[in-house]
Amino acid sequence: MDLNLLRALDALLQENSVTRAAERLGTSPAATSRTLARLRRAVGDPLLVRAGQQMAPTPRALELREEVGALLRNCDNVLRPGAGFDPAQLQRTFTVQATDLLLAGLAGTLTDRIHTEAPHVDVVFLPEAVEGGPALRQGWVDVELGVLGHLDPEIRTRPLTKIALLGVARSDHPLFDRPIDARRFAEAGHIGISRLGKRRGPIDQALGELGLQRRIAVVVPSHTSAMILARDTDLVALTLADWLPDAIAALGLRTFPLPLDVAPLDLGMAWHPRNSADPGHRWFRDRLAAAVPAPSETAHEDSQGALPRAAGRQDAPF
Repeated sequence: MDLNLLRALDALLQENSVTRAAERLGTSPAATSRTLARLRRAVGDPLLVRAGQQMAPTPRALELREEVGALLRNCDNVLRPGAGFDPAQLQRTFTVQATDLLLAGLAGTLTDRIHTEAPHVDVVFLPEAVEGGPALRQGWVDVELGVLGHLDPEIRTRPLTKIALLGVARSDHPLFDRPIDARRFAEAGHIGISRLGKRRGPIDQALGELGLQRRIAVVVPSHTSAMILARDTDLVALTLADWLPDAIAALGLRTFPLPLDVAPLDLGMAWHPRNSADPGHRWFRDRLAAAVPAPSETAHEDSQGALPRAAGRQDAPF
């Protein structure tokens, strides 16, 4: 049946008047009268009958009044994006691809907030092992979070924040005996962080512009292992500003601003466009974005606490 007929029927049954129903529908009384005739033939009932100067509904019309109204409300909910969405009723599992360090600093806050609003929603965090394939396109991953790069052309992205690079070493490291300039920084032994075993990145380029070169003594695949190694050796690692201060203090580490001109990293999220309008997915993306805190105004200062915010999909070695 033509949905417009149902809207006309609803207006007629609510108003009990062809004239008022026409005003409600934005049409003429003559057109509404013709529509009433079509409805009478379709239903097999006169629906509205003359009662003096007014019209009265038949018993069949009274039966249909609430049913038609509910049917139209349901149709509107189907056709209106996100209408009627209630996270408390959502039963779904979302998969997020992110680094181990981002997981450590973000997962607790994110899951607490999500379970407060949507107790039946679960989150699965995946390592970046599948980044070389079409994870978002194939639906293996709902959201990628981190430093984005090499995405399929149709992928949607949302910038979240910018994070500064910092150096990190054990708190009693000899580097802290004197001001840390570019030469002293380069002379220290370094820990590289790369899932693919790469040894050079933006830090090496910045040092090269000053005629300096660092020695990367060890390359590890994760930030967590780099922090532990920095705790136990004289090696220096790179991290990102303003993240997990309690954890870095507990490890006996200390951060310091880099004596180099290095651009901050752009943290963002990515998802496939098939999920853009999905109300549940949109709600999850908003909660994920809200769980990423803004960088501190003191992010570049010497600090006892700063683990990185995130190094994401793009494997730019630290």
